[in-house]
Amino acid sequence: MDENKTIQELLTRGVEEVIDQKHLESVLLSGKKLRVKLGIDPTSPNIHIGRAMLLWKLREFQDLGHQVIFIVGDFTGQIGDTSDKESERPMLSGEQVKKNMKTYFKQAFKILDKNKTETYYNSKWLKKLGLLELSRMADKFGLHEFSSRDLIKRRMDTGKRVSLRELLYPLMQGYDSVAVKADVELGGRDQRFNLLAGRSIQPLYGQDPQDIIITKFPLEGLDGRKMSSSWGNVINITDKPDDMFGKIMSINDNLIIKYFQLATRIPNVDVEEYKKQLETKTNPKNIKIKLAFELVRMYHGEEGAKKSQEEFDRVFSKKELPRGIKEWRLKKEGNSIVDALTESGTVASKTEAKRLIDQRAIKINSSIIKSWGYKVKMGDVIKVGSRKFLKIV
Repeated sequence: MDENKTIQELLTRGVEEVIDQKHLESVLLSGKKLRVKLGIDPTSPNIHIGRAMLLWKLREFQDLGHQVIFIVGDFTGQIGDTSDKESERPMLSGEQVKKNMKTYFKQAFKILDKNKTETYYNSKWLKKLGLLELSRMADKFGLHEFSSRDLIKRRMDTGKRVSLRELLYPLMQGYDSVAVKADVELGGRDQRFNLLAGRSIQPLYGQDPQDIIITKFPLEGLDGRKMSSSWGNVINITDKPDDMFGKIMSINDNLIIKYFQLATRIPNVDVEEYKKQLETKTNPKNIKIKLAFELVRMYHGEEGAKKSQEEFDRVFSKKELPRGIKEWRLKKEGNSIVDALTESGTVASKTEAKRLIDQRAIKINSSIIKSWGYKVKMGDVIKVGSRKFLKIV
């Protein structure tokens, strides 16, 4: 692919909006090396494939020779961004943020070249900001600009609380761009106001306003809603290969092409071919297997993807038990299904176990279990949902 086509794909694939497109395109074509920034707040311990879309876009800039900058928002993570929330996001403690971000750089380096990436925690500069500095930046914005944002307006119109803290978040994200002298910032559609804040603040510090690439967002999760760690409908880039493969095979068929376009780097011409095949009544399962293989390959390598596909075929096509099935030792006669599920760690709590039983999501030896008090016995094989198995020994 020639450089012009590469740049066009960079600016269009998975992209909803570019600000300022003409300027950024001309700079890229000029050969100038840019400083390209992405920040992620550690609001949960794992990066899911919806968030990883931005890391892959950052990697595209890196492959073109630009300097990429990855910021973990340890400071902004405590403040809390409510750009995509229907209600106020509570402040996180420093301890919680520290726990969440423990492996963020390691996860990011599944995608980025570690040796060519600048990395920062934004507490390095944000904790030094004083009220006078914040006031100077705040003077660039009007309250009406903040309150006119869709979700904020909806909350205010329905009488929901909007804290003054939420007004400060865009200033902090904007100042991140000042601190690293960003030429370009990447973000999702929900981040548009925050991304524009950087363009407004940088001239205060003698910097040219950054260009912005806004990606299509969100990517739907396993239940069809926006992929979100708080909803537990995510495919994390740290998931084990077999789990990742199985999760992808469970997504709705109408998301297959969107996942190819946004979550993989499969060439557009191949994605269009898959789209045509689906439109001509090809079994969606066959295309979804290709999607699952590619995503597992991206994060776990070719061998991991091959083994996961073989395991999926063995368990779900041939109806055999998974290799290395989890076992739980029967402690006494009369242990209930709820005991087995919770004490083995297969589910998080007795409440969850009972909910799954009520939803007819638990099978023992292929029979649906309807009673919380069902007594398990040695040799029973419990299936939880479509992917978890537990053998009683």
